[in-house]
Amino acid sequence: ETAHKYGINIFLDYVAHHIHQEHPLYKQYPSWFTPLYLPDGSKNTERWDEYRLTTWFDDFMPTFNYFKPEVVDALTDSALWWFKNFDVDGFRHDATKHIPDPFWSALTYNIKTQVSIPQHRPYYQIGETYGSPELINSYVGSGLLDAQFDFNLYDAAVAFFGNLGGSATALKATLEASLATYGPNHLMGNISGNQDRPRFVTLASGHVSPQEDTKLAGYTRATPKATEAGLDRLALLHAFNCAIPGIPVCYYGDEVGLEGANDPDNRRDMSFDAAGKPSPFSKAQRLLRSRTSDVFMERRASLALCYGQTAIRTVGEDVLVITRTYPGETVRVVLNRGDKPVTVRINDLGPDARVVAGEGTLSTVKAEIPARNFAYIKSNK
Repeated sequence: ETAHKYGINIFLDYVAHHIHQEHPLYKQYPSWFTPLYLPDGSKNTERWDEYRLTTWFDDFMPTFNYFKPEVVDALTDSALWWFKNFDVDGFRHDATKHIPDPFWSALTYNIKTQVSIPQHRPYYQIGETYGSPELINSYVGSGLLDAQFDFNLYDAAVAFFGNLGGSATALKATLEASLATYGPNHLMGNISGNQDRPRFVTLASGHVSPQEDTKLAGYTRATPKATEAGLDRLALLHAFNCAIPGIPVCYYGDEVGLEGANDPDNRRDMSFDAAGKPSPFSKAQRLLRSRTSDVFMERRASLALCYGQTAIRTVGEDVLVITRTYPGETVRVVLNRGDKPVTVRINDLGPDARVVAGEGTLSTVKAEIPARNFAYIKSNK
C-alpha cells in the first residue's frame, strides 16, 4: 500500500520451473515431475537446449512436468493466489524458456479472466529467456507474456559501452534486429545487469574479464572499486537503455556502480546513504547516481522517448546516435564511448535544441560531446 501510494509497482519473482527435493509437493506427487535420468541412462541436468523443457537445473531441484494438465492447474492456481490475495502488479518469471506453453497460456488466461478484467486491474509479466530473438519472442503475445529481457541486445551493449571488443556498427545492427523482432515500440526489458552476469561496471573497469570464469573470480579474489572510466561507461549504458524502445531496467546497485563478479558476487548487500553518517559512495559514484536519475526522469517525461519513432546511425565505431521523434518533440541521444570528444550535426533539430541530460556544447549546426559521455538533445520541432 505504501509503495502504491508513491506510484511504485510491486512485481513478484515467480519460480514455476522447479522446487527443492525436500519440498512437500515432490514427496506427495512424485509423478508431477520429469525424470532425473534420460532413457540412455544419462542425467537430465543442465541440458539447456537439447532437453530445455524437461531438464533439471541440479540433482536436488526437480522440474515440474507441464505436459500434465494437473500440474498446469496446480501451478497456475498457486501463482494466481498472489494476485487474488495481494495487490501485486505482475510477475518476473524465472527460466521462461524451460517451461512449456500450456502453463503460460493458462496463467495469463486466468489472470485476465479472474482478476484483471473483473477488477479493471492492469498487470505486467516479464520473463527470462536466454536464446535467439525468435525463441525469446515466442513467449510474448496477448495470450502469453507481455515481455522478456532482451539479453542479446544487452550483450551487444556490454561489448560496446564496456569497450570489450564491440563496435557502434555491431550494436546498431543488434538494436535494429531487436526492433524488427519485437516491434518498433514494445515492452521488452532493457537491462543494466542481472544475477546471471558479472557487474557491468566491474567488466568495464577491467577487474573481471569476459574470457575468464567470472563466477570463480568472485570466490578467488576481491573485486576492487570501479574505476572512473568504468563508472562513465555505466552511465552510458543507462543513457542507452533510456533512449531506446522498451522498458529501461536498472539492476539494484547499478545506479551507483556497485561492483561484483558473477553469481553470487553480484548479489552483495546494497549500501545506502544514512542521515548523520559518512556516505558509503565516492564522489564519482554520487555523480553516476545523479546522471542515472537524470536519464530515467527524462525518459519518464518525454513522449518521444516513450513512444516516438526511432532512427539509428553511427559516427565511426565509437559513437552511436539515436533519434526519437514524436509530433512536437524530437530527442537526439549521442553516446560517445571513445576517449576523445566528438562532434555531430544537429542542424535539423531547430534553434531551440538544448541539452536536457548528460553533457554537450551546442551551436546552431553541431554538438560537441566530451569523451566517455552522452547528451540528450531535445527540440520541440
